[in-house]
Amino acid sequence: MLLSIMLGFKNMSIQMVWDSIFHFNQSNEHLIIRSSRIPRTVIATVVGASLAIAGGLMQGLTRNPLASPATLGVNAGASFLIVIAVSFLGIQSLTSLMIVGLVGAALASFLVYFLGSLGRDGMTPVKLTLSGTAMAALFASLTQGILVMNEKGLEELLFWLTGSVQGRKLEMVSSIFPFIFLGWILALVIMKQMNVLALGDEVAKGLGMKLGLIKLLTGCIIILLAGGSVAIAGPIVFVGLIVPHIVRALVGIDYRWIIPYSILFGALFLMSADIGGRLIMAKQEIPVGVMTAIIGTPFFIYLARRNAGEKV
Repeated sequence: MLLSIMLGFKNMSIQMVWDSIFHFNQSNEHLIIRSSRIPRTVIATVVGASLAIAGGLMQGLTRNPLASPATLGVNAGASFLIVIAVSFLGIQSLTSLMIVGLVGAALASFLVYFLGSLGRDGMTPVKLTLSGTAMAALFASLTQGILVMNEKGLEELLFWLTGSVQGRKLEMVSSIFPFIFLGWILALVIMKQMNVLALGDEVAKGLGMKLGLIKLLTGCIIILLAGGSVAIAGPIVFVGLIVPHIVRALVGIDYRWIIPYSILFGALFLMSADIGGRLIMAKQEIPVGVMTAIIGTPFFIYLARRNAGEKV
């Protein structure tokens, strides 16, 4: 977090950061730190942690290593309804956009799970991934169509749709953070149940778990975290896919470790990507959503190839 505040187009010293917080003098450097660097660092922390938890829960719920809010269309669904709300309904309130994002995430989740469960075999990882990819493509196409018709807000919405933590204010986090924090707490509460769920539905039922209730609660947590993150920073991809795999490689498959470490590594991953986006080009920042896509695409291909021969 300190590096995120210090590094950028103009680097700041530790002393400068300290003085901007405790001895603010309204200089340009202090204004940059307080109005830009600190908010984007806080937002990257919150969004990165939320997307990582959502991805870990989705992978555990579906037992699909390729599952994430992006690959299963949850981000695209939230983005689609938010673009509709801004373009046609003129909604600008952050709280209202949060609700719209949650509804869009819930709609996308329902459609993906419904399509992935059709057929005699029920829900399988491959069908779920294909359904998510199809819904993500559909929502993305509809979103682009709306943007073409809405030339007035095209530039602002396109910047938001790339996924970025730049230019966001702390007020955006304060209005949405209660929903996200609730998602964090509920994720920590169901850690033990996720371990049982990972053993399979039949085993979970045999151990007396209320399977429907746990799956519904897990889905609600994913919607809170993914929808809230999209409302703040736009559809940032691959964080929910990559981070849970990194965490499992370090701490194993116990969700009592996966969830807390996903908070840490999700925040670290997104902040690192944001710092990289500032430093790669001399006078132009790369949105963090582009950076995570650059990092995540090869990782997704690797996972797809690694799991291509598994029976599903």
